[in-house]
Amino acid sequence: MTSLMMKLSLTVLLAGILAGALPGGVVGQNCLCCSAGFQQCPPTPNNVSVADIVTEEFFNGIINQAAPNCEGKKFYTRASFLTAVGSFPLFGRIGSEDDSKREIAAFFAHVTHETGHLCYINEINGASKDYCDTFNNQYPCVAGKAYYGRGPIQLRWNFNYGLAGNAIGFDGLHSPETVAMDPIMSFKTALWYWVNFAEPVMCQGFGATIQAIKGAFECKERNPPVVRARVAFYVNYCNQLRVTPGDNLYC
Repeated sequence: MTSLMMKLSLTVLLAGILAGALPGGVVGQNCLCCSAGFQQCPPTPNNVSVADIVTEEFFNGIINQAAPNCEGKKFYTRASFLTAVGSFPLFGRIGSEDDSKREIAAFFAHVTHETGHLCYINEINGASKDYCDTFNNQYPCVAGKAYYGRGPIQLRWNFNYGLAGNAIGFDGLHSPETVAMDPIMSFKTALWYWVNFAEPVMCQGFGATIQAIKGAFECKERNPPVVRARVAFYVNYCNQLRVTPGDNLYC
């Protein structure tokens, strides 16, 4: 469900990967924005604790809205999210404390929309869909493997699994199902995408993150109801975190 999943996004994706890398193979944040947090590249993290913002109450307030029989109910946990965050030291820690709260609200707004309040791990009817880009020779599809949407950001396409796997440490081409079996790795795929493509444009407003995640399908009046739904989640989470949502909410 993200722009990660589009064949035409490969060039943009590779550009993001080349923008910088952190030790240990974790891809680093780039510096597209000129906000206070991105004047220094790489930005210096603030002293905010993500765990203090993503409290049990906040996380449970999302997942508890999912039906009891949802596959994600026992899969997605606050503990697995916080463990995954440890591999991305700049997530939710750029700029002021309010900036951190807005970024976390934005991340969970998109995750909420993509997974139905953390209900879905696997894309609905995903196994029946073909996400193999046969023209991509760098990350060729493996026979018998399917690259449909999985995880909080619904990672799709063979090249995206290959790129994500190389960055965060799993064999995305041969074992794409890892994203639906390992909750920590699942959250890492979402955070990997976020810090490379959504976080750098947060200073432009929440609407820019919609563009980064699903712009080709939703922005510029392509799907206004879905955009409004994403914005509603974001504003709700900002209210919970007691921070103003800022400007430019739509795309």
